[in-house]
Amino acid sequence: MSHDAPDTLIASLNEDLAYEFQAVIFYTVGAQLMTGANRPELKAMFESEIADEQGHAAFLAQKVVALGGEPATVPKPVELGSSNRERIELALQAEKDTIERYTKRVEQADAAGEPGLRLRLEDLIVDETGHREELEMILKEFED
Repeated sequence: MSHDAPDTLIASLNEDLAYEFQAVIFYTVGAQLMTGANRPELKAMFESEIADEQGHAAFLAQKVVALGGEPATVPKPVELGSSNRERIELALQAEKDTIERYTKRVEQADAAGEPGLRLRLEDLIVDETGHREELEMILKEFED
Protein backbone atom coordinates (compact mmCIF):
# COMPACT_ATOMS: atom_id res chain seq x y z
CA MET A 1 0.00 0.00 0.00
CA SER A 2 1.42 3.39 -0.96
CA HIS A 3 1.78 6.11 1.68
CA ASP A 4 -0.77 8.37 -0.03
CA ALA A 5 -3.39 5.67 -0.44
CA PRO A 6 -4.99 6.56 2.92
CA ASP A 7 -4.84 10.32 2.21
CA THR A 8 -6.34 9.86 -1.24
CA LEU A 9 -8.99 7.52 0.13
CA ILE A 10 -9.84 9.93 2.97
CA ALA A 11 -10.17 12.82 0.51
CA SER A 12 -12.40 10.73 -1.75
CA LEU A 13 -14.59 9.56 1.14
CA ASN A 14 -14.92 13.17 2.29
CA GLU A 15 -16.10 14.12 -1.20
CA ASP A 16 -18.68 11.33 -0.95
CA LEU A 17 -19.68 12.60 2.50
CA ALA A 18 -20.28 16.11 1.13
CA TYR A 19 -22.52 14.60 -1.57
CA GLU A 20 -24.46 12.60 1.04
CA PHE A 21 -25.02 15.82 3.02
CA GLN A 22 -26.21 17.41 -0.23
CA ALA A 23 -28.65 14.52 -0.73
CA VAL A 24 -30.07 14.89 2.79
CA ILE A 25 -30.75 18.59 2.15
CA PHE A 26 -32.08 17.94 -1.35
CA TYR A 27 -34.55 15.26 -0.26
CA THR A 28 -35.60 17.18 2.88
CA VAL A 29 -36.35 20.43 1.07
CA GLY A 30 -37.36 18.84 -2.23
CA ALA A 31 -40.08 16.83 -0.48
CA GLN A 32 -41.67 20.06 0.73
CA LEU A 33 -41.55 21.61 -2.75
CA MET A 34 -43.56 18.86 -4.44
CA THR A 35 -46.87 20.07 -5.88
CA GLY A 36 -49.94 18.78 -7.68
CA ALA A 37 -52.05 15.66 -7.53
CA ASN A 38 -49.06 13.38 -6.91
CA ARG A 39 -47.65 15.55 -4.13
CA PRO A 40 -48.44 13.14 -1.26
CA GLU A 41 -46.71 10.20 -2.95
CA LEU A 42 -43.73 12.19 -4.23
CA LYS A 43 -43.27 13.95 -0.88
CA ALA A 44 -43.36 10.62 0.95
CA MET A 45 -40.92 9.05 -1.51
CA PHE A 46 -38.41 11.90 -1.11
CA GLU A 47 -38.81 11.82 2.69
CA SER A 48 -38.19 8.06 2.71
CA GLU A 49 -34.73 8.66 1.19
CA ILE A 50 -33.55 10.97 3.99
CA ALA A 51 -32.78 8.27 6.56
CA ASP A 52 -30.81 6.21 4.00
CA GLU A 53 -28.71 9.21 3.00
CA GLN A 54 -28.12 10.12 6.68
CA GLY A 55 -26.99 6.55 7.33
CA HIS A 56 -24.59 6.70 4.40
CA ALA A 57 -23.20 10.01 5.71
CA ALA A 58 -22.72 8.60 9.22
CA PHE A 59 -20.88 5.57 7.84
CA LEU A 60 -18.60 7.71 5.67
CA ALA A 61 -17.82 10.10 8.54
CA GLN A 62 -16.98 7.16 10.81
CA LYS A 63 -14.71 5.63 8.16
CA VAL A 64 -12.87 8.91 7.58
CA VAL A 65 -12.18 9.11 11.33
CA ALA A 66 -11.12 5.45 11.45
CA LEU A 67 -8.62 6.15 8.65
CA GLY A 68 -7.18 9.08 10.61
CA GLY A 69 -8.95 11.91 8.81
CA GLU A 70 -11.27 14.77 9.70
CA PRO A 71 -14.80 14.36 8.24
CA ALA A 72 -16.15 16.95 5.83
CA THR A 73 -18.87 19.19 7.25
CA VAL A 74 -19.94 21.21 4.20
CA PRO A 75 -22.40 19.78 1.67
CA LYS A 76 -21.94 20.08 -2.07
CA PRO A 77 -24.16 22.86 -3.50
CA VAL A 78 -27.85 21.92 -3.61
CA GLU A 79 -29.91 22.45 -6.75
CA LEU A 80 -33.63 21.97 -6.13
CA GLY A 81 -35.22 22.32 -9.56
CA SER A 82 -38.40 24.20 -10.36
CA SER A 83 -40.86 21.34 -10.98
CA ASN A 84 -41.63 17.85 -9.71
CA ARG A 85 -40.20 16.36 -12.89
CA GLU A 86 -36.99 18.39 -12.63
CA ARG A 87 -36.54 17.38 -8.98
CA ILE A 88 -36.95 13.71 -9.88
CA GLU A 89 -34.51 14.10 -12.79
CA LEU A 90 -31.98 15.79 -10.48
CA ALA A 91 -32.40 12.99 -7.94
CA LEU A 92 -31.93 10.37 -10.67
CA GLN A 93 -28.74 12.01 -11.95
CA ALA A 94 -27.41 12.28 -8.39
CA GLU A 95 -28.04 8.56 -7.83
CA LYS A 96 -26.25 7.67 -11.09
CA ASP A 97 -23.29 9.90 -10.14
CA THR A 98 -23.16 8.38 -6.66
CA ILE A 99 -23.09 4.83 -8.04
CA GLU A 100 -20.20 5.85 -10.30
CA ARG A 101 -18.29 7.44 -7.39
CA TYR A 102 -18.83 4.43 -5.10
CA THR A 103 -17.73 2.06 -7.87
CA LYS A 104 -14.45 4.01 -8.07
CA ARG A 105 -14.24 3.98 -4.28
CA VAL A 106 -14.40 0.16 -4.30
CA GLU A 107 -11.23 0.15 -6.41
CA GLN A 108 -9.58 2.60 -3.99
CA ALA A 109 -10.59 0.46 -1.02
CA ASP A 110 -9.00 -2.57 -2.67
CA ALA A 111 -5.82 -0.60 -3.41
CA ALA A 112 -5.69 0.58 0.22
CA GLY A 113 -6.14 -2.94 1.60
CA GLU A 114 -9.57 -2.16 3.08
CA PRO A 115 -11.78 -5.21 2.35
CA GLY A 116 -14.39 -4.21 4.94
CA LEU A 117 -14.77 -0.81 3.30
CA ARG A 118 -15.15 -2.52 -0.06
CA LEU A 119 -18.06 -4.61 1.23
CA ARG A 120 -19.81 -1.62 2.82
CA LEU A 121 -19.38 0.39 -0.38
CA GLU A 122 -20.92 -2.48 -2.34
CA ASP A 123 -23.90 -2.32 0.06
CA LEU A 124 -24.18 1.42 -0.62
CA ILE A 125 -24.11 0.72 -4.37
CA VAL A 126 -27.01 -1.72 -3.89
CA ASP A 127 -28.98 0.97 -1.97
CA GLU A 128 -28.26 3.67 -4.54
CA THR A 129 -29.13 1.32 -7.41
CA GLY A 130 -32.52 0.67 -5.79
CA HIS A 131 -33.08 4.44 -5.50
CA ARG A 132 -32.08 4.89 -9.16
CA GLU A 133 -34.48 2.19 -10.34
CA GLU A 134 -37.35 3.67 -8.30
CA LEU A 135 -36.75 7.13 -9.75
CA GLU A 136 -36.56 5.72 -13.29
CA MET A 137 -39.95 4.04 -12.78
CA ILE A 138 -41.47 7.26 -11.41
CA LEU A 139 -40.18 9.23 -14.40
CA LYS A 140 -41.97 6.83 -16.78
CA GLU A 141 -45.25 8.33 -15.55
CA PHE A 142 -44.06 11.74 -16.75
CA GLU A 143 -43.27 10.32 -20.21
CA ASP A 144 -46.84 9.10 -20.92
